[in-house]
Amino acid sequence: MAGRSTTRSDNRAGSPATPAGTPLTMADGAPVEVRRSARRRRTVAAFWENGTAVVAIPASFSRAQEREWVHRMLEKLRLQGERGTRGAGRRRPRNDADLAAHAAELSAKYFGGRAVPSSVRWVGNQNSRWGSATPSDGTIRLSDKLQPMPQWVIDYVLLHELAHLLVANHNAAFWRLLEAYPDTARAKAFLEGVSFATSRGLAPAGGGDDVDGVDGDGDDAETMTV
Repeated sequence: MAGRSTTRSDNRAGSPATPAGTPLTMADGAPVEVRRSARRRRTVAAFWENGTAVVAIPASFSRAQEREWVHRMLEKLRLQGERGTRGAGRRRPRNDADLAAHAAELSAKYFGGRAVPSSVRWVGNQNSRWGSATPSDGTIRLSDKLQPMPQWVIDYVLLHELAHLLVANHNAAFWRLLEAYPDTARAKAFLEGVSFATSRGLAPAGGGDDVDGVDGDGDDAETMTV
């Protein structure tokens, strides 16, 4: 089914129809949602939410301003995605099929294709982990709380779980595998910062302190000022 755009107001006063000229979908088919906020005065934001490109604008915007800023912010999201996936040759993985294909690309690029998961999927029930892997059956799960984060952070967590299919423990051999990924240290620091902010109520609940859990046999917004 083709994606469609929606326009939503957070002041419960009704949802105006999307004006002509506002994109129904992004170029890759992702749906677009425009949110008008009475609390938002001078800023416009764009971010990904559950596979939908969301553009948040002030409720006071005219139809012409909405068209202008939605086009502008969707372009910034597109460029952000290109920066995050540069070298990977594909768009952001927003569903399980995309994620599994991206995992195969990362395994081939950094691990010589040796890590071959049986399944890779997004899950919504991991509140204390960013990702988890079960080496015995080759399954990998990533928290859907990662989806708004930069692609290089998602790639780190995915590579972390792929590495566990080769080395179950966090030993020296495990970390040597991740040395091949140039953003390992930066991504770890990013996730630690998110966890720190979350623990102090400065950010929405994330995946906690742990990048992952290994199961045995027996879960980037663009902003501009108007």
